[in-house]
Amino acid sequence: MVPFRRSPLFSDKPEIADRRYSIRGSGKGVIMKAKVALVGTRPETIMADYRRVMELAGYREHLSPERDLILKLNLSWTKYFPACSSQPWQLEGVVKTLREDGFVPEHLIPLENKTVVTDPRKGCRNNLWEPVLTAYDLTFRSLPEEEWVVHRFERPLLKLNEIFPEGIEIPKLYAGKDILHLPTVKTHGHSTTTGSIKNAFGGLLKEVRHYAHKYIHEVLVDLMFMQRELHPNVFAVMDGTVCGNGAGPRTMQPVVGNVLLASADQVAIDAVAAKLMGFDPLAIPYLRMCEDQGLGTARPQEIELVGDEEVFGLDLGFEVKRSFVIWGDQLLRRGGLRMLEKIALHSPLVVWAPFASNVYHDLLWYPTVGKACIKRFSQTPWGELFDAYARNGPLREGRDG
Repeated sequence: MVPFRRSPLFSDKPEIADRRYSIRGSGKGVIMKAKVALVGTRPETIMADYRRVMELAGYREHLSPERDLILKLNLSWTKYFPACSSQPWQLEGVVKTLREDGFVPEHLIPLENKTVVTDPRKGCRNNLWEPVLTAYDLTFRSLPEEEWVVHRFERPLLKLNEIFPEGIEIPKLYAGKDILHLPTVKTHGHSTTTGSIKNAFGGLLKEVRHYAHKYIHEVLVDLMFMQRELHPNVFAVMDGTVCGNGAGPRTMQPVVGNVLLASADQVAIDAVAAKLMGFDPLAIPYLRMCEDQGLGTARPQEIELVGDEEVFGLDLGFEVKRSFVIWGDQLLRRGGLRMLEKIALHSPLVVWAPFASNVYHDLLWYPTVGKACIKRFSQTPWGELFDAYARNGPLREGRDG
């Protein structure tokens, strides 16, 4: 294993703050500092690096082979676009580590949900998850095909009870199971950044979750409260091999980052990712609100990094932008056209919105700007790795390093 050092995140002070919080799910009420593992990587060592980042973050302290584990993938586009959705090597690196450490297929549940503009089964094929899952004897589960039930949460929520007054439906299989999130490092036009916390948005809410965009930051806090009630343990492994800058989560500019992150603190890992992208985590409302609610640590000086010190100071200098679709959505929900919100987005006429989104993304942007981005990406080492997955399937033994 490559030696590692410990450091407070991007702090000018030599000491780490004394503030501590309780990580739920430890089973023993252990008080721990927020810890995020951060390691550099390259295609030749990607499988070993995924094991290392998970071990540095202490994943075995939170996840057990004896319990069912949901592998929550991230699908932002049915088509493949770099940094947009969980990468095939991200999925394989995590699954390979879990299988080698005694997690049997019967306890591993890889899944993803749909939106009004995505198809999880097609996305599973296009993003090359399917051959990885097949190679490790796992079966992909599409949440629209699962049973959903109304769950009455004990804690009053900030906005979701108001948005869904008849009750919040969740996948029945979620309750009582551990969950491991597989997000990527990227921007988002609604929430500035998207990561581990927002990955729950795509699992705990049905495809009508776009109604929650108006209050996205409060809703992301609600999702943290909901996960605390549903899951004994939560862990996240984030891919930053290729990161997304600009008008995320789809129409982005891919940027090679060569970094992996892992943590049992969803707030802390999202804060670290935000800092890597060049944002102040506490200036992002959902992260500050989670910090204030005691749901995790968002203050950079209070997060302990473990891993490769040479990537601790990475600053990608990203800038969040809004795509044409997100700009229009915000204009109707909170902008100058909000008087039309009810008829445009909460009536049978709402079918125009996914139609317009598909036309813009799939028929206009992807074949032009998107294809040019993918061509440039294909010339990078990570683009070559994706092409290798497409040709030869998963890495498994013998192809890594």
